[in-house]
Amino acid sequence: MTTAVAPTGRVTTAGPRPTRTVTSPVDGSALGEVPVCTPDDVALAVERARAAQAAWAALPVGRRAAVARRFAALLLDHEEELLDLIQAEAGKARLHAFVEFADVPLTAAYYARTAPGLLRPRRRRGAIPVLTRTLEHRRPVGVVGVVSPWNYPLTLAVSDAIPALLAGNGVVLKPDSATPLTALRAVELLAEAGLPDGLLGVVTGPGAELGPAMIDRVDYVMFTGSTATGREIAARCAARLIGFSAELGGKNAAIVLDDADLARAVEGVVESCFAGAGQVCVSIERLYVTDGVYDAFVPALVDRVARMRVGPGPDWDVEMGSLVSAERLAAVAAHVEDAVAKGARVLVGGHPLPEAGPYFYAPTLLTDVPDDARLAREETFGPVVAVYRVADADEAVARANDTEYGLNASVWSRRHGPAVAARLRAGTVNVNEGYVAAWGSHDAPMGGMGQSGVGRRHGAEGLLKYTEAQTVAQQRLLPAAPSGPLAGARYPAAIRPSVQVLRRLP
Repeated sequence: MTTAVAPTGRVTTAGPRPTRTVTSPVDGSALGEVPVCTPDDVALAVERARAAQAAWAALPVGRRAAVARRFAALLLDHEEELLDLIQAEAGKARLHAFVEFADVPLTAAYYARTAPGLLRPRRRRGAIPVLTRTLEHRRPVGVVGVVSPWNYPLTLAVSDAIPALLAGNGVVLKPDSATPLTALRAVELLAEAGLPDGLLGVVTGPGAELGPAMIDRVDYVMFTGSTATGREIAARCAARLIGFSAELGGKNAAIVLDDADLARAVEGVVESCFAGAGQVCVSIERLYVTDGVYDAFVPALVDRVARMRVGPGPDWDVEMGSLVSAERLAAVAAHVEDAVAKGARVLVGGHPLPEAGPYFYAPTLLTDVPDDARLAREETFGPVVAVYRVADADEAVARANDTEYGLNASVWSRRHGPAVAARLRAGTVNVNEGYVAAWGSHDAPMGGMGQSGVGRRHGAEGLLKYTEAQTVAQQRLLPAAPSGPLAGARYPAAIRPSVQVLRRLP
């Protein structure tokens, strides 16, 4: 694998700054240097984005969309480079780096295609038929702050920025400190595609310092990360009365019913649990298997997990890569150790893999996990899954819903999948799939219920949330209010017929 190092010239700084070395979790090698920005740099980035935003918003939507189409084409031209960078920076297996990569040109193409229709003025029924012409317009909010995580360094940085930009906004992006280089390379490609200078600013550095500085200046915040941090951001946004959208934590459940195709379910569960080493917001951490197939399904699953290919490198057959850091490795190990100490049994895995690299952890299945174990309810965000035997679909649904989270769920069944899916409290539910089917349906909204988030990405809402609705009503011939020729008793006499007509309209 040849590591591509992204340029850092796209980082906004108001003056010389110390730098931080970005290292690979795979082998600890240095990948590049990025500035450690300050709140002054955030202020400058917002100022520049705001200065560029007015001219950008004045362009026809089609011209903004053309930039997104060119960007999608450039991404495809640079596939190998970007896959190398995602792998080196995030530690993913090649196949999962590709799944992330493919999402971005598809998102860009989707919004390039749909933005003109979503943003066009729409006729609305007026106050007085014929006399009132009412239009709903969608105006950009101004400058959007995007705070993106390390686990999807390309798509969660850029795919949230694209609809904000196409809606006519400026953007300031704060990528995670562990994985800024992938985002910076994508920003450079956006500039090459024709995005105006300054419209998309990037600041790199500690989120605890830069996040508040961003929220205090932008007009809308898009955040992906932990529920705890999401609450803090929401409170700060509320104090300023600005919009906020977030995809937060999850303790996602999969249900395998008696009528499932077991061979297909085994393969699908492995992928949905261990893609990205389990460091995926929508990956499965709880598995409920009905009594009728438990004794056949679980041993087959254990055998398949034991045979997984885990390690570094560009081989497309590698099924799982590294955790992102020593801190993540310690957190995953602590969840397993706590569960075992409280009575859980390890079916497979349950240990680090130092022979593969410093932060590798074996794909792990446990059973008999007690409810007081941290693993039972807290998000592990690693390759660890608790397996439970349940009597039937009713018990599976009840236990799957017994969580404060509600991000993603999965149901494996030949006949009952949609009916069971309708009973699950989750923002996305996949039938005979783990998470890619719902995530990849870009025309449908994606996000969480409960403590898993606020708002949605993807679909119409994924763009319209970055706008303000404005109603413009033009009155003709006679006034709508009681004045002039419709003053006094003449006003109710004139308006009553309109009320009778309007109340009968569908």
